[in-house]
Amino acid sequence: MIGKSEIIWIVLIIFTIFAYLLGKLELISSALVGALLVTTFIKGELIIDYFMGMKNIAFVYRIIPILWLVVIVSSIAFAYYS
Repeated sequence: MIGKSEIIWIVLIIFTIFAYLLGKLELISSALVGALLVTTFIKGELIIDYFMGMKNIAFVYRIIPILWLVVIVSSIAFAYYS
């Protein structure tokens, strides 16, 4: 039986393959860059919550890596869209 961590790992792999194929096939548009940024944020959240073990701790401690992730993804979006 597949557990929760295996499902999350499969989702991470699918998002990574999606990003790789978009770059490899040079299918880059503004909408796809937005989709890549969203999937990057989701991947980061999954890693923070489940593989760093921060899912069940106080939000005050979880907010630090979440804010870091928001800053990085926002910086990339700002650099691309400006």
